[in-house]
Amino acid sequence: MAPRTNPTLRQRRLGAELRRMREQAGFGGSELGRAVGMNPAQVTQMEAGKIGISVERLRTVAATCMCANEPLITALANIITEREKPGWWEEYRGVISTDFVDVAEFESHARRLTTFTMAFVPGLLQTGRYAAAVFAETFPPLPRHEVDLRTAFRMQRQRIVRSGTTPYTAFVHEAALRMKFSGPAVLTEQLSALIEDSEQPTISIRVIPFEVDAMPSSNENFTYADGPIPELDTAQMDTGLGIRIFDAPSHTAKFRSLLARFDSYALSKEDSRGFIESIKKEVESKHA
Repeated sequence: MAPRTNPTLRQRRLGAELRRMREQAGFGGSELGRAVGMNPAQVTQMEAGKIGISVERLRTVAATCMCANEPLITALANIITEREKPGWWEEYRGVISTDFVDVAEFESHARRLTTFTMAFVPGLLQTGRYAAAVFAETFPPLPRHEVDLRTAFRMQRQRIVRSGTTPYTAFVHEAALRMKFSGPAVLTEQLSALIEDSEQPTISIRVIPFEVDAMPSSNENFTYADGPIPELDTAQMDTGLGIRIFDAPSHTAKFRSLLARFDSYALSKEDSRGFIESIKKEVESKHA
């Protein structure tokens, strides 16, 4: 079978875990290959997600690498054996940026999602007009059809949290609640939508107000996805050059620590709802 040219995010994650398993055992690619009956090129392709492996080979690799973490091995086996229909985002592959497709796939397999945003309302909670306004501010400017495509894609992504199937917590800095993309009318509509969303049992919106002192620095927006086991947790960060995916234990531990501190600084769910209502009234009164 020819190697995959565009492995999915899940396929790449499986490969990354196999590489981590090998490195923790102190093996080089050639050493592991000799032990499990693969040539070095196959090991490289396996770890890049470009070729698949069977559950039997996974267990052989785990045993060879002296990995006794049965929950991890089982979770990886489930990735291999899952036979799901292609996700809705596959319709956009080759049409929209790969980063967008990866984010949708990343979110779809999460057991829980937590985000932090500082410059704008989280994408998973944006209204259509607000999302279009945010994309319209991209530099260099995007053509209108690309703005429309990205907006439609973002609206479809929201189904995962609006359906209630995936618990979602959004830490939103006050600055994001005051940014007027396309003016006060769009912002007022967006704040009203946030208030409504905050009343959903599986959505928690927590505001971090300006008055908080010594908030931990986080220059970029990020999303933390809980996996089936902690070892398969993943973080995704937005940057000016695209998204970055973090799955190394040291990185996920850092993001968990940041979220714990945000939790201690943010207003409660109920107080956050009242805070958003006060900003909405302020905007309405200024532009009545």
